[in-house]
Formats: sequence, C-alpha cells, structure tokens
Amino acid sequence: MSLQDRLDAFKADFQAGKPPYNVPPSVIETMHRATSELIASGAAQKALKAGDKAPAFTLNDPDGKPVSSADLLRQGPLVVTFYRGVWCPYCNMELQALQAALPEIRDAGARVVAISPQVAANSRKSVRQNALAFPILSDVHNDVAAAFGLRFALQGYLIELYKSLKNDLPAFNADPSWTLPMPARYVIAQDGTIVYAEVNPDYTRRPDPSEMLPAIRKAAA
Repeated sequence: MSLQDRLDAFKADFQAGKPPYNVPPSVIETMHRATSELIASGAAQKALKAGDKAPAFTLNDPDGKPVSSADLLRQGPLVVTFYRGVWCPYCNMELQALQAALPEIRDAGARVVAISPQVAANSRKSVRQNALAFPILSDVHNDVAAAFGLRFALQGYLIELYKSLKNDLPAFNADPSWTLPMPARYVIAQDGTIVYAEVNPDYTRRPDPSEMLPAIRKAAA
C-alpha cells in the first residue's frame, strides 16, 4: 500500500467520525476551509523549488547535538522532510514511510533528516513512537522552514479549533507564534542544489518516498 493510500484510508475514517475519532462535521469543515484558504493564497508557489539553492542550516537533534547540513552534504545527497509535529497523524505516517524506505534511500547514497518546530522532548517521542533511525531536528520558530518558504501563520479560527482539540502549538513548540511549516520534502545535491521538491499546502497529500529515488540516484552519480 502506498503512503497516499494509507493517508486516504485514515482520512476517510477520520472524516466519517469513526471511533476512536468521533469528530463532529463542524471540525472537518473548519479544517477544509483552512486548507482551501492556504491553497488559494499561493504560498506553496513561493517555496523553494528544484533548481534553487537550499539554505544551509545547523539545528539540534533530539539529544541537543548540533547537526549541520554542510556536514551531511559532504557525505552525499540529503533528503529533508518538514514535519509538523508528533500531534499530526499524517506526518507520523509519512515518517513511517520514510523509515520503511530508508534502506533504499541509503543504498542510493543519501541521508535523511526531518525538521520540525517542536521541542526536543516531542521529537524524542516521535522518534520512539515511529521507530525512526534518522533524526528529527528542532527548528525553533520555524526559521529554517521560513528560509525554504514554508512557514505560515494559522488563521484565528484555526487557532481556536486547535485549542479545542488540545493541539497547543505554543506548548508543543515552546513558541507563541502559532506558525507551522507546509509539509514538504526536498532532495539536495552535494553542491547545495535542490534536485527534487514537493510542497503541498494540503497536509493530507504526501508523495511516496519511491518518487524521489531517481533524483537521489542521479545526484549521487
């Protein structure tokens, strides 16, 4: 089953209000509204694309150790996925899919990191729950996400919905800004050029990891 098939199956159960979700239609309508408005804003078109230079970054892993993109790129191409947080089931399924594809990705010559605004304790929880063998780096205030053109601010009505669902982003991220990254996945060649980019303002849509393998192999050749 592809990653998108898994996401679609979860979405169907969630929107149908099946246990354990029991989500009222008003919540689904609000989420649809927010996604539609983000799509209509054109924000995704302003994000970095294939052919652009990726910003260099140094971020801490869940143990507080700094991880440098320059150091990773000296070892080969780099896969970077932007992860909203441990509270997002769609993001967790994507991390699981990347973990399942990790042997192929490494065989193709690349390394993988996830970048999230959440605090280290939540990243450790994500790594543990999703059985990851790659790190989740802490992007305080979504600054690296902003450099990639991915950071956006939640609308007021969406903030109220998140609060009602106990998705307290200021607590999760130790940041009062109520910002998130749009889900995105990049393959960066060793010279810093982005050779694959997938940005989607609809957080329920994610490409299968297999789709980036040709770009990884070409970058590593």
